[in-house]
Parts: sequence; structure tokens; C-alpha cells
Amino acid sequence: MEWNTLLVAFSMVFLAEFGDKTQLAVLALATQRHPWSVLLGAGLALVLSTVLATVLAVLIAGYLPPYTVRVTRWASGVLFILVGVWTLIRPV
Repeated sequence: MEWNTLLVAFSMVFLAEFGDKTQLAVLALATQRHPWSVLLGAGLALVLSTVLATVLAVLIAGYLPPYTVRVTRWASGVLFILVGVWTLIRPV
């Protein structure tokens, strides 16, 4: 086990998920439903989506050129910023 990689992955996912729409949806759902069921359901959903992303990355990694990681990082950053700007300027 690479502890440094584990810490980076944990930090990245925790910071990305902290305060996002999913967390707010879970908060709202837990006020109306059984909290332990909400916790288990949301936790399993996050685990499953992470498993799918990891498996996909392992499967396609050998077919992608080395610069793909940099392009993906930039594209996802730009998309993240665009979604944030759209969220701020869209009418309510």
C-alpha cells in the first residue's frame, strides 16, 4: 500500500465532496429519513462510483498517450470553473 497515494486520494476526494450538491442532498435527505440508511446509501454510492472510475482508469491507462493526464487535468479544471461561473450567473 502506498500511504502517500492513499492520503492524496483521500484529501482530494474529501475536499472535492465537502460542501458540494451531493453533501447538501444527503443533509436534506437525512432530515426526513432514517440517518443511518442515508449514510449507508450515500456511502455505498460514493464507493461504487470510485470503484467504477478506478477500474475504468486501469482499463484505459495502457491505451492513452502520456500527455493525456495533463490534458484531462486542464479540461476538468476548466469545466469545473465554467460550471461554477454558470452557477453564479444563472437566474434563480
